[in-house]
Amino acid sequence: MTRWFTAAFLVLCAYFAWDHFVLARPIDRGPGVVAPNVPDQALLGSDAPMFTKNGYRVAALATFDMQARVLHTKGYCCGGLDGLAPLDAVFGWGRMSDQQVLAHLDISQSGRFYYWHYAGEPPIPRREIETSSANMHLIPATPAIERRLKHLRPGNIVSLKGYLVEVSGEGGFRWRSSLTREDTGGGACELIWVEEIEAS
Repeated sequence: MTRWFTAAFLVLCAYFAWDHFVLARPIDRGPGVVAPNVPDQALLGSDAPMFTKNGYRVAALATFDMQARVLHTKGYCCGGLDGLAPLDAVFGWGRMSDQQVLAHLDISQSGRFYYWHYAGEPPIPRREIETSSANMHLIPATPAIERRLKHLRPGNIVSLKGYLVEVSGEGGFRWRSSLTREDTGGGACELIWVEEIEAS
């Protein structure tokens, strides 16, 4: 019995090691801009679609269509808002999709926020860093979309379509997406209902 337990434990360790160190390792794209365009969006009117998920109401505010490079991801679990939006991803476009720029930046995520640091002079103007990258809270529309989101890794080039949304819940809870690429700080993240995603 002990031998079987040990063997199963080793297989499990090998699986998680493969997932973490091989499947999740960053993809090196080489120099050059790989996602040149700013995300596209269009505000919706009173006939905007509504969704429900995990007891929350999700109201579409704008359509959203993006091709961007994944710069960093952070997963969440254990129900509540973490079950609603189980993944945050930092995306970059324009020169924030260029490996020559990203090599000079240290990118991290914590507490649903995105942080970047550099030594010495910034590789591109700070304002360009701010407006050409964003931390996005991703709400998968289906279990299949959720599986795809959880396999994203830095370096992936992603085509994503869905809606910028506002989530509401009990007790007057509100979680609203930013509707501009120009803002920074608290409230500047996009909250996206993801209906389509392809990664390469």
